[in-house]
Amino acid sequence: MTRPDRSFLHHPHPWLGCEVEDTTTGRRGILRAIAPEDDAPYPKAWLLPAGGGTEWTTDVSALAEPAHRQRERSRRTPPGPKTPSPAPATRKKR
Repeated sequence: MTRPDRSFLHHPHPWLGCEVEDTTTGRRGILRAIAPEDDAPYPKAWLLPAGGGTEWTTDVSALAEPAHRQRERSRRTPPGPKTPSPAPATRKKR
């Protein structure tokens, strides 16, 4: 298998650059990359504390939703019984 020179074996992820939670440690950090770590069989998530500090790695499966997505969810109406919405008002034709 040929390794693309520019990829550094990094993988795409929709949360790159977002603050996420590492559920293994309970820490929050900015997701910087999904990439190999030493001889690990699977890529790891590379996180950096939002205020700066030492980068750490965790399993990709240990990532929780980014903070902005959690805020969006809390702004939504809580689930409840579905009621039909009123029909929009229509204008009478003259």
